[in-house]
Amino acid sequence: MNRRTFMKTLAGAALLTGIIGAGGALARGINRYYDGPVSDHFDGTHFFNPNGAEPSGMVDFLRWQFGGGRREWPDEWPASVVKAKPEPRVSGSKLRVTMIGHATLLIQVDGLNILTDPLYSERASPVSFGGPKRINAPGVAFEDLAPIDLVLVTHNHYDHLDIDTLRRLQASHDPLVVTPLGNDAIIHEAVPQMRVQAQDWGDATKVGPATILCEPAHHWSARGIWDRRMALWASFVIETSHGSIYHVGDTGFHRGINYRAAAEKYPKGFRLAHLPIGAYEPRWFMQYQHQNPAEAVQGMLLCGARSAVGHHWGSIQLTNEAVDQPRHDLFMALADAEVPRDRFRPMLPGDVWDVP
Repeated sequence: MNRRTFMKTLAGAALLTGIIGAGGALARGINRYYDGPVSDHFDGTHFFNPNGAEPSGMVDFLRWQFGGGRREWPDEWPASVVKAKPEPRVSGSKLRVTMIGHATLLIQVDGLNILTDPLYSERASPVSFGGPKRINAPGVAFEDLAPIDLVLVTHNHYDHLDIDTLRRLQASHDPLVVTPLGNDAIIHEAVPQMRVQAQDWGDATKVGPATILCEPAHHWSARGIWDRRMALWASFVIETSHGSIYHVGDTGFHRGINYRAAAEKYPKGFRLAHLPIGAYEPRWFMQYQHQNPAEAVQGMLLCGARSAVGHHWGSIQLTNEAVDQPRHDLFMALADAEVPRDRFRPMLPGDVWDVP
C-alpha cells in the first residue's frame, strides 16, 4: 500500500469509526446532545440497537486497516455527470426522484420537495483539507435545486450530516429539518436559525400534505472521539396521498428485523424504498453497520416495496469494494431473487426516475 492509498484509507475509515472529529467533543459518559428518559434503545447516556450488535472496536479496526484488500478508486467516475435541472414542483400522482450523490436524493411528490442527507461539500469530513473526497460532482447544481421544503437527516456521520450544506440550505431555502434525537443540538449549535424537529423512533411529524415517521435502523453515530452513540440514528417513512416512501440512510441488515417490522406497521407496503447498497466490504467488519446489495434486495422484498433506489455508492470511498462493485452485486442479487432490474435502480448522480 503506497502512502497516498494509506492516507485515503485511514481518512475513510476514520469517518466510519469516529477516530477523527472536530467540534462536539464530549467528556466521556456525559451526553450534551440529548437528555431524556431511558427507553428500549437509550440507556440514559448512549443509544443502542435493541437485540443487535454494535460495531467492532479498535482491534478489529486495525485488523481491517492493515489487512489489505482495498480496491483503488479512480479520481473521477463516471467519466462525466449530466446534471439534472429539476422542475420547481411535480403535481398529480407523480413521484420523481433525482440522485444528487451518495445518500442525497431529491424527492418530489404531493407538491413537496424533500432532500435527504444533503451533502454538497467536496469532502465528507470535519475538515476541508482531508478525509473522504467525492469523485463526482453533485447531480444537481446547488443553484438549480427546486425550492426545498423539508430535509431529512438520518444520523450524524459526516457523509450524512454536513453542516456547510445545511447552512447553505437555511440561507437559500429555509427548510424544516427532521432528524433523530440529539442531532437537533448539533445542527442548532452550528446553524442557530435552522428550523429543526427532533424525533424518537415511532414519532410522527406533519409537513404539509405528508406525514414523516421516524423508524429504527441498525447503525450508530459519532462526530468525534467522545460522542459515540450519543445521538440517535433512524430511517424515515414519508406518507403521502400518492403512496409511502421508506428512506433508509445507513443500516446493517440485522436479520431483517427492521424490514419485517416496517412491513407489519405499514401493511399497504411502499411505493418506493431508498436503500443503501455501498460501503459493505469486508463483511466481517461492516456487517453490523452497512448491509450489502444482496441484503438490500432481501430488505426490499421483506418490507413490501414495489420499487427501490440504491444509494450510498459510487461517490465517496469509505470501504474496500471497487467503485462499481455495488451495482454489479445488486444486479446479481436481483437475478438470483428473480426481481426485474427496473424495480431496483442503482442511481448515479444526475439520474432522474419517475417512479411507477
